[in-house]
Amino acid sequence: MTSILIVDDDGAVRSATQILLQANGFDVITVPDGMSAVNAVQAGQIDLAIVDLFMTGMDGLETAKALRKQCPRMPIITASGFMFGGSGTRLEMPDFEAMALEAGATATVYKPFRPKELLQIIQEVLKSVA
Repeated sequence: MTSILIVDDDGAVRSATQILLQANGFDVITVPDGMSAVNAVQAGQIDLAIVDLFMTGMDGLETAKALRKQCPRMPIITASGFMFGGSGTRLEMPDFEAMALEAGATATVYKPFRPKELLQIIQEVLKSVA
């Protein structure tokens, strides 16, 4: 069974994502911060990590770098919230996706994500490392 680590400081996001992934056959571990993620990866076999970019303490970019250093082949999906303008277009923001890729992420998903979207990205990322 594929083991996925969810790293997010929002308990509701962790719980909802955990329920979704477990319902789709994944083994799920959740942690609230970057240091806990590093410890979880050291403690056991994690096949993929989903890391929130905006967390207090060790942010998602730092966490992705630390996880990449520990497990060079483990896929990391970063999750980033973004704002919409009145017309539904993204506002001008730093390129968090490029920053995440530079930090070691394999892919980025934007919150709020749809369940099918997250599952599709997970499947694509897992196929790319198989």
